[in-house]
Amino acid sequence: MWDLPKPAPARGTRAASPRKGQRRPAEADPVARVIVDVPLAHLDRTFDYQVPQELDAVAVPGCRVRVRFAGQLVDGFLLERGSTTEHTGRLAFLERVTSSERVLPPRLAALCRTVAERYGGTLIDVLRLALPPRHAKTEAEPPREPAPAPGEPDLAGWRPYPWGPGFADALRAGRPAHGVWQALPGEDWPRRLAELAATVAAQGRGSVLVVPDHRDVARLRAACAELAGEDAVVALSADLGPAERYRRWLAVLRGAVRIVVGTRAAMFAPVADPGLFVVWDDGDDLHVDPHMPYPQVRDVLVLRAHADKASFLAAGHARTAEAQLLLESGWAHPIVAARDELRARAPRVTPTGEDFDVARDEAARAARLPAVAFEAARASLGAGAPVLVQVPRRGYVPGLACGQCRTPARCRRCAGPLMLPSGGEAGVPHCRWCGVAEAAFRCPACGSARLRAVVVGAKRTAEELGRAFPGTTVRTSGGGEVLASVPARPALVVATPGAEPVAEAGYGAALLLDGWALLGRQDLRAGEEALRRWLTAAALVRPARDGGRVVVGAEAAIPVVQALVRWDPGWHAEVELAERRELGFPPAVRMASIEGSPDAVAELLDEISLPPSAEVLGPVPVGEVDDEGRADRERALVRVPRADGRALAAAAHAVSARRSSDKAAAPVRIQLDPLELI
Repeated sequence: MWDLPKPAPARGTRAASPRKGQRRPAEADPVARVIVDVPLAHLDRTFDYQVPQELDAVAVPGCRVRVRFAGQLVDGFLLERGSTTEHTGRLAFLERVTSSERVLPPRLAALCRTVAERYGGTLIDVLRLALPPRHAKTEAEPPREPAPAPGEPDLAGWRPYPWGPGFADALRAGRPAHGVWQALPGEDWPRRLAELAATVAAQGRGSVLVVPDHRDVARLRAACAELAGEDAVVALSADLGPAERYRRWLAVLRGAVRIVVGTRAAMFAPVADPGLFVVWDDGDDLHVDPHMPYPQVRDVLVLRAHADKASFLAAGHARTAEAQLLLESGWAHPIVAARDELRARAPRVTPTGEDFDVARDEAARAARLPAVAFEAARASLGAGAPVLVQVPRRGYVPGLACGQCRTPARCRRCAGPLMLPSGGEAGVPHCRWCGVAEAAFRCPACGSARLRAVVVGAKRTAEELGRAFPGTTVRTSGGGEVLASVPARPALVVATPGAEPVAEAGYGAALLLDGWALLGRQDLRAGEEALRRWLTAAALVRPARDGGRVVVGAEAAIPVVQALVRWDPGWHAEVELAERRELGFPPAVRMASIEGSPDAVAELLDEISLPPSAEVLGPVPVGEVDDEGRADRERALVRVPRADGRALAAAAHAVSARRSSDKAAAPVRIQLDPLELI
């Protein structure tokens, strides 16, 4: 925490006067307005400095500078220059210009300020997410030559979607269009998105395409490079080194490339003359940045599309409630294929526990891998195709409970959850938090010494399938060992959600195990997330006419399973949004989560100036509580109608600034529209 004095009410920073004749201000626009890199909410404004004559030529708006602030040398960004100042005292001079590169152009600065205001954060927090660290050697390299404009690609792949050709025509004509695309099963979605990006690039405009992980980045970048050329596209992701990441980012900033593909950091890519913003699979939690102020890719790209009068596309196999809200508001239009086209491409989906299966197999309701799943797997392997097996968790047995009363098994030392990392059922349980072995477990509720698995992990599942299908290759994908693709030959591929490899010619079958573990989570988005994960896996399976089969471990009466069987995520999104409206949860409302110690939360709720429409829920304990019902941390939720979302964000920023100025000892975490509410 910075220990800085309160700044003066007027804009500017006092400093000792330079010796007479030492430094002189620039003749034109001698005042520089600087945002300093100090992580304090009450300093979220510009400060005025003098531009010395020797730095007049290099102190350009958008450059990095070093200034003296409260007796310390700190980094900053020069936002603009002017001829007047509101500060009544003497202004300090800029110490130096770190780089004359305009890394913060006006459009990017305005976007970062808008994002900060939407989430109740500070501008410098957003700038840290938007701008990569400087690499001086890379910056001194000769600039990259601009890539030539590609030719317009063939857009025949969009004809199965009635609204698809119209969206493509709008891109070709330079008109802003907003859509929510539901990709067909087995669709070559990287190719479709690359066609849109190449169409925009052919008009001389730029595109930003954001996907959840590096595997999607590789596929999408390859498709864009095939259509637009290697020099017309760059990939931005976290796994790049500092030099290469800065090199590619500079190529985008300087207008050398028109197509940017990347993970969530690419949502701020400063592409020149943007014409299209795309987010693939916007419900993936990887699209939410874990750093303050926790922006979400979809929301940031919507803001960019609105500010730049550009097109926007939320794409995926599933549909979120937030995307449904864009449709129901009229801001976006659905791009969905006709039902006959969908039926021709979709695999056959079979829930476990159907009446016919139960009549034939009494244990079908309770079995983890019932007879229908074995039959689907054997048929696929017999046809020479791989089988995808999706399990909710990686590891061996990542969760344990008492075998008699089902009370979660916890460590006696730190109360952490017990797990079996490897070695089979006879292995010794270990604490997931402190790592201490628990060889003599006794349930505190009933005294039983027996343990059972709460969720069986991918490695344990692979062992079970290896015994059930002897002689068949079993591969796992998840955690630090994620497969990009698998060949078109018989194999069992056990993968966790999001780590499913692409199979050549598609999978013959997919087994979606432990559906109850996804549907039973204490999470507002449990149903939506389960359907998203299931559709992502099922979309990799061959069509039903080619023998494609999906077996899901859940009963058909559940609405989420019905949406999967009918392959109708739009219907489920409508129902989900209607229920959230009735209950008063995002995205039907704007909500803020306030989490901290009980005293800090109570103090903040007393200080914050909420709009009259605000409703406070809680506070409630978070995590473990002692015998007297007290907890170290509490959380309160504040919700307002969407029309008062800006007022809620402003109130959150104002109270954070007040606490920062008063040097409040107990930290409080404020997050707007949190992904997990329960």
